[in-house]
Amino acid sequence: MKKKLLCLSVLLFQCLVFSQVQDAWVYLVDKENVSASISNPISILSQKAIDRKSKDGIAIDFRDVPVNENYIDQLKNASGISVLAKSKWFNAVHIRGLKIDIDNLSSNPSFSFIDYIDFADKSLNAKRSLYSKTAQVADKFSLENITVDFVYGNTQNQVEMIAANQLHQDDFTGEGITIAVLDAAFTNVNTMTAFQRLKTAGNLKGGYDFVDRTVDVYAYVPAPGNISHGTQVLSSMAGFVTDEYVGTAPDATYYLFRTEDGKDENPVEESYWVEAAERADSLGVDIINTSLGYKDYGPNYPNYSYTSADMDGNTAFITKGSNIAFEKGLLLVTSAGNSGNSGVGAPADSPNVLSVGAVDDLGQYTSFSSVGSTIQPSQKPDVVARGYRPYLIDRNDIMVQNNGTSFSAPIMAGGVACLMQALPNKTHTEIMTLIRESGSQFNMPDFQLGYGIPDLYQALQKGLSSTELSYLTFKIYPNPVNSNLFIEFGSGLSNAELKLYNVLGVLVLDTFVDSKKGVSLSHLPQGMYLGKLQKENETRSFKIIKK
Repeated sequence: MKKKLLCLSVLLFQCLVFSQVQDAWVYLVDKENVSASISNPISILSQKAIDRKSKDGIAIDFRDVPVNENYIDQLKNASGISVLAKSKWFNAVHIRGLKIDIDNLSSNPSFSFIDYIDFADKSLNAKRSLYSKTAQVADKFSLENITVDFVYGNTQNQVEMIAANQLHQDDFTGEGITIAVLDAAFTNVNTMTAFQRLKTAGNLKGGYDFVDRTVDVYAYVPAPGNISHGTQVLSSMAGFVTDEYVGTAPDATYYLFRTEDGKDENPVEESYWVEAAERADSLGVDIINTSLGYKDYGPNYPNYSYTSADMDGNTAFITKGSNIAFEKGLLLVTSAGNSGNSGVGAPADSPNVLSVGAVDDLGQYTSFSSVGSTIQPSQKPDVVARGYRPYLIDRNDIMVQNNGTSFSAPIMAGGVACLMQALPNKTHTEIMTLIRESGSQFNMPDFQLGYGIPDLYQALQKGLSSTELSYLTFKIYPNPVNSNLFIEFGSGLSNAELKLYNVLGVLVLDTFVDSKKGVSLSHLPQGMYLGKLQKENETRSFKIIKK
């Protein structure tokens, strides 16, 4: 009798599993026109993306080629299957359907383009080898001679804590650096006065809502009582109210991507994030800020949750996506999480992201900030910034205070943008190293504060002393420029060769410039230009905006 009851229980369990809706990733075998696309990268990437990869010596490869849309169309037409997201980096599609319908994909010869299927519920992957045709590969919310003299108002503490104000004083305010914010609702960002400076300068580039599949990234409004998380996150970087509020990178350029579904907690959000990261890479974004984290999917999807052991830097889908994003030249700044001793979530566990914990206004550890452990392959968190009651601006254009590493991360990301502007010849890896090394406890890191509170101005000085200030040193002004550009040389130099390139890489000016003597740019159209100064065997680059 017991044996019969056991068999009946197993049968009922199998019926239950097969009748439940499941999420899964379908990995595909190939792509279209790979060689042609790589040979003509402008067909798949923006010029800014190509330039960034070229500067950092990053190859354009198979992963940059889009997913075969014909395969996606066939999956969309499959019985019982919904296609929710796609990833060119993984050559994969995120689907949802009954397990029996997903299993049928692998046995149907019409879908021979499927390599293997990976269920979000890992217990369903025990026989995944049957699906594979090839070997497998590998807590959330809660240089110019003039100076910039901001009145920071309530943001003074959170800006000064990481020495971003000193970068601002040297006119490094994020200009020319592009940040993608991957988050939840960005309600009212396009109409708020706190972002008027950003909009007037043309630095708010819009974005995309990957959850609702619309270009109107501002349309989604959370339920009453819920904050517009992305709006507050953006304000910590880009917000500006004269004499009252200054974000850490008020003059950077921003793309906004909604990847978080406030109505549900599901692994598809990881896939949305990877899609957005791929879009950011294609657009030439320099920095991604992620104030999201994934580990526990709660009572609705307990089998989708990750264990603490999974926070190993290469298990979670979003973490693996972050590792590819890093390989592609993106600098990723991520909140460590708000789970305290329960540990960091994904993608903060990746060794290739700058994971940011939280401290209070006195620089003391806050109990909600997720701690690292020996499970992570590198020191986590990496660094910390103010996350206990920092000042933010909500969707009603009102200054508020909130808690979370959700906000210490973007405060840091804005500072990183300013440092990146100041050190244009440094790679994203070098920038991250400089930030870690400037930490207040770099020589004695721990699992609460990581390397501590970074001093970004100290990082700048170290970066300059290592390469930038060897022989060919200079200051350029004004930037942006209307007509005459002035270059002041150091180290006793009196002149150097100047070359200017437009965004397409076309040489538009080649001349010699003398110290403190202007060169006319009045004949050039408005836009961004890459400048190169050369003297003997040394070359230095900078970016200039022509008004």
